[in-house]
Amino acid sequence: MRHLLTVFLCLICLSAPSLAVQPDEVLEDPALEARARALSQDLRCVVCQNENIDSSNAPLARDLRIVVRERLVAGDSDEEVLDYVVARYGEFVLFRPRFEGRNIVLWLTPLLAVLLGAGLLFVFFRNNSALKKVEPLSAEEQSKLKKIMERDKP
Repeated sequence: MRHLLTVFLCLICLSAPSLAVQPDEVLEDPALEARARALSQDLRCVVCQNENIDSSNAPLARDLRIVVRERLVAGDSDEEVLDYVVARYGEFVLFRPRFEGRNIVLWLTPLLAVLLGAGLLFVFFRNNSALKKVEPLSAEEQSKLKKIMERDKP
């Protein structure tokens, strides 16, 4: 019984994303529907913010799915559909911002952080390697150390 319940819960979890797209939204042309699904994966639900419009049940996500399908039926290319949605909702609606304008900072910041970290590590280890160079004890220092150690023996 426990295994049956586990399998049932797994099936529900796997089918959850497919519940968002309503049957009346699905296009008759499988090629257009596949393009609509692919585009919907790249568009953020502005209500949920961490879900794509394909898996969101928010009314605005439904409206966006319908707009995407209408634009595809009208003959727009994938890029034209994305441009249309971005023009209405801004760059925030894209899960992957475009590499242009002020978004370049978003794309380059991780690279700059890695380079800065690598530079700081290099400087840190280079300076520490100079500290690790220890000169051997002189004969006088060795004799003093030997006396201290003999004196502290129980």
